[in-house]
Amino acid sequence: MAIELTLLPRVAFQGREITGPRLRGLLALLAGELRTGRGATVLVDALWPDEQPENPPKALQVLVSRVRGQLGSDVIVRTPTGYRLALTEEQVDTSALLLHARAAAEHTREGDHAAALVKAEAGLALWDGAGDSGLNDPLAALRAERTRTHRELVRGRALALSRLGRRAEAVPALTDLAAERPRDEEVLLELLHGEAATLGPAAALARYEAYRRTLRDELGTDPGPALQAAHQELLRDQAPTVRHGVQHEPNPLLGRADDVAAVTTLLHTARVTSIIGPGGLGKTRLAHVVSNQAEQRTVHFVPLAGVSADNDVAAEVAAALDVRESRHTGVLSGIVAALGPGPALLVLDNCEHVIRGAADLAHALVSMTKDLRVLTTSRAPLGLSSESVYPLPELSLPVTAELFRQRARAARPGVELDDATVTELCRHLDGLPLAAELAAARVRVMSVAEIARRLQDRFTLLRGGPRDAPRRHQTLHAVVDWSWNLLDPDGQTAMRALSIFPGGFTAEAAEHMLGRDALSTVEHLVDQSLLKLDETPSGVRFRMLETVREFSTAAREAAGETDRVIDAFLGWARDFGRTHHASPIGPDPRPATELVRAEMDNLVLALRYGLAHDDGPTVMATAAVLAALWTVDSLYLRMAALTTDIAHLISHYRPEPEHVEVTRAAAVLCTAYTFTVHGPQATRSLLALRKLP
Repeated sequence: MAIELTLLPRVAFQGREITGPRLRGLLALLAGELRTGRGATVLVDALWPDEQPENPPKALQVLVSRVRGQLGSDVIVRTPTGYRLALTEEQVDTSALLLHARAAAEHTREGDHAAALVKAEAGLALWDGAGDSGLNDPLAALRAERTRTHRELVRGRALALSRLGRRAEAVPALTDLAAERPRDEEVLLELLHGEAATLGPAAALARYEAYRRTLRDELGTDPGPALQAAHQELLRDQAPTVRHGVQHEPNPLLGRADDVAAVTTLLHTARVTSIIGPGGLGKTRLAHVVSNQAEQRTVHFVPLAGVSADNDVAAEVAAALDVRESRHTGVLSGIVAALGPGPALLVLDNCEHVIRGAADLAHALVSMTKDLRVLTTSRAPLGLSSESVYPLPELSLPVTAELFRQRARAARPGVELDDATVTELCRHLDGLPLAAELAAARVRVMSVAEIARRLQDRFTLLRGGPRDAPRRHQTLHAVVDWSWNLLDPDGQTAMRALSIFPGGFTAEAAEHMLGRDALSTVEHLVDQSLLKLDETPSGVRFRMLETVREFSTAAREAAGETDRVIDAFLGWARDFGRTHHASPIGPDPRPATELVRAEMDNLVLALRYGLAHDDGPTVMATAAVLAALWTVDSLYLRMAALTTDIAHLISHYRPEPEHVEVTRAAAVLCTAYTFTVHGPQATRSLLALRKLP
C-alpha cells in the first residue's frame, strides 16, 4: 500500500506539501498514536503549550477543519474523546518505518538475512535524511522518537549485509555503530568479520584486543563466547590459504559477474549450494572462479567426472584430500579431519552421474561439521533440505557474440567478423559458452557466414575444442550425449517425442504425447536440465534448447519413431484447434489470444505436416485457429499464404460431424480475408462454406 502521509522529513499528503506549524503539529500528534488517536485535552495542551486560546475546544475544531479542507473531509475522524487519522500504518511513513523495523528484526531472528536486508532498506528509504530541526514542537518530538527506529534499521541493514557476505558494504556502517554502541557485541562480531575480509586478519585482531582490554579495565570481564570464537578463528586465518584443485582462469569469464555474486551469497546462507544447468554452460568454470574468491581459508575442489559409481564418491573425495583410512577412523571421519576445524569449502564437480553418492556424502558432512560449506556442479540438484539450487542461465545474445568474437580472433587474428552475421550465428547457439567456443574454432578453415550455413548440422560442425578441455567437452555431441545417457528409457522416449514441438509445450500437451504420467517425467527432465521452464502470459511452458532438440530429433529418427510421434502431434493439434479456434474472436479474447500465440510455431508445423499428408481434419483445425489469431493481429501476408495453401484441400474436403464447425471457421475467416482485401468474388473457401451443413 502506498504512503499517503509523509512526516520524515517533508510534511505532505499525497505529494502536496502542508504548511503551518500547528497543522503539521496536529498531524504529527495523530500519527504518533495512529490506531487510537489523541484526546482533545492532550491535543490542546501539546498544540498550545504556552498560552491556550479562549475557547480551546473551538480552536481545536477550527484547526481540524483546516486540515480537512487541505487533506479531505474523511482523513481525520472524530473519536469519543478526540480525533484520529483514518489511515493505516502502511499509509503513514512514521508508522511504516516501525513496521519495516519489526519485520527486519523478525527476519534476523529467523536467520533470513536476505529478507531482513529488504525490509531494512525499505524502512531506510522512508527516512530520507530526517533529522533534528532544532524546534521544540510535536513534529520534532515525533521525528526524534523515530530516530531510534532509524538507527535500528541501520543496524539491521549492516548486520544483514555482513551475514550475506557483502562485507565491504557493511564495514562503514558497522564501524559507526561500534562507535555509538561500544558494548554491542553482535555488531562488533560482524565488524571483525568485515575487517578481516577487507583489511586483513591483523586489523580485526587489533580491534578485538582493544575491546578486550577496555572490557577488562572497565568491567573486569571478558568478551562473550561468540567474540572469543571469532578471535580463535582470526588466529587460524593467519595461517596460509589452502586451495587444492582450484584452477585459475586461462582467459576472462564473460557475462558471469552476477552469477559469481549470486552463488557467493548462497554459500553464506546455505550449507549446500548446487549450480545446475545443461552441459557446456560453464558450471565448472564458474565454480573455479567462486572457489578462488571464497572467503574460506581452506578450499578443496574434487572433480567427479571419472567416478563411475555412487559408492565410490566418498573414496574419491578422500583420495583428493589425501585421507589415510585406519582401523580406528572411517572414511567420513577422515574427510572431516582433513577439512579441519575452521570454515572450509568442499567443491564436488560434475555430480549428475553419481547424484546419490554425492548427495549422501554432502548430507553426512554437513551433519558432522559446523562451518563446512559444500558447492556442487551438476545437471540435476542433489535434493537435500540443506541445499540451495542456482540454475545457471544461458549467456545473453550480446555476451555470446562477444565470446565468439574473442575466441575467433584468437583462432585467426585477421578473420572478418560482420556484426549482423555474428549475431545471427550466435542466436542459434543457445547461449552455451561451449557452443560459441567450438563455433569460433571453425574460423580457422571457414568464414563466419559458412559456419552459420552449416549450423543445421551442428553436431558434425561443432567439434575439435581446445586440447586442455575435458574430452566430453571437445564436441557438442559428446556434451549432450553425456546427459542423454543419464536418462532412463522412459526419459529418452519422452525427449524423442517432445522434441517434435518447435515452440515449447504445456503440461497438457506433454500428457497428450506421453500419457497421464507425463508430469512426473517432465519434472525429471527439468531436474536433469534437459527442459527449461518458462513463465509466460499464457501459463507455464517447457522448452528444449535448440541443441538438445536437434539431438533428440536425431535420436527419434534413428529409433524409427518419427511417424508415430507425428501422428500423436497431429492429434494434439486437432484437439487444440477444435477447442480454441473461436477463442481469439470470442467474448474474452486476450488470454485466449496469448494461448494461441504461444502455440503458433507448433500449429504452423502441424499445418505443414497436415498439408503434406492431405490430412483434412488437421489442416482445418490448425488453419481455423491460426486464421483467427492472424486476423486479430492483422497479419495479412500470413493470411494470404494460408488462404492459398489450403485452397485446394478445403474445396475437396468433406468433414466428419466433429470437424464441421472448425472447417466452417477456417472457411469463414479465409473468405472474410479475401473479401476484405480483394473484394467479393468466387473463392474456394466460399464454395466450401456452401457445401457445409
